Amino acid sequence: MDVFNTVSTLKKFVNNCKFSKKTIGFVPTMGALHEGHLTLIRQSNKENDITICSIFVNPTQFNNAIDLKHYPVKHEEDFALLESAGCHVVFLPSVEEMYPKGVKQNDICGFNFGEIENQLEGAFRPGHFNGVGIVVSKLFHMVSPMKAYFGLKDLQQFLIIRKMATDLSFGIEIIGVPTVRENDGLAMSSRNLRLTKEERAIAPFIFSIISEMKEKISNLETPKEVLEWGISNFHKNHSFHLEYLDIVNSSDLKPVNENCTPKSYAIVIAAHLGKVRLIDNLLVE
Repeated sequence: MDVFNTVSTLKKFVNNCKFSKKTIGFVPTMGALHEGHLTLIRQSNKENDITICSIFVNPTQFNNAIDLKHYPVKHEEDFALLESAGCHVVFLPSVEEMYPKGVKQNDICGFNFGEIENQLEGAFRPGHFNGVGIVVSKLFHMVSPMKAYFGLKDLQQFLIIRKMATDLSFGIEIIGVPTVRENDGLAMSSRNLRLTKEERAIAPFIFSIISEMKEKISNLETPKEVLEWGISNFHKNHSFHLEYLDIVNSSDLKPVNENCTPKSYAIVIAAHLGKVRLIDNLLVE
């Protein structure tokens, strides 16, 4: 497995792959890898000749400096996991390599993703998706993959990146991969590493609530009834601070009709447990 730290060495490798007519799959990450990331790597391996994984904790997508400071960094462990999963290349750039003129967002060309950006995650993390768009577009230009893989746990991010790739004619197929969960239902996330032992034990409560909401919808209860039940029962657990819980259309994340559930929808949630912010969703299509 090759490790590149500079854009020039990465592009030289990419150009050689294209000269040899090898297809490239790309998995962008911020490190602290888990089985969810490795699932993306394995799917890329099945569908491409070469898989490139980037590890970069992108400062422009953090609106909370403390969150950025405490984001887990585990490069040695990450390399071992990637090698075991069959990854071919790791791109591990510095902040200076990615942002040679600095990371001040106002000095970098940005994105406006329209309505889909300003709800759910966007409403609570202003500027977040602009930062995501900036770094992913830069990585797409550097890696020039045929396909890029993203976990559907970050559903809003997936939809925004797919929109960006389509609107800007990147010519990259954006592939969403279902959420990978622990045995107790907790969605795998690098942020789970920051949970205390006690918090980790109760974190699956998030999944239990949205799972029961999905069951209620399948039993023909209305979205209004189900959402009221979900919010009421979530607030009974005082260990969590709920930011949002909603039932939305899976294509544009707009709230569904209160009395009619569409064939395709998602139950989306974000909540704080101690000092850790957790997100999850159940996608029904």
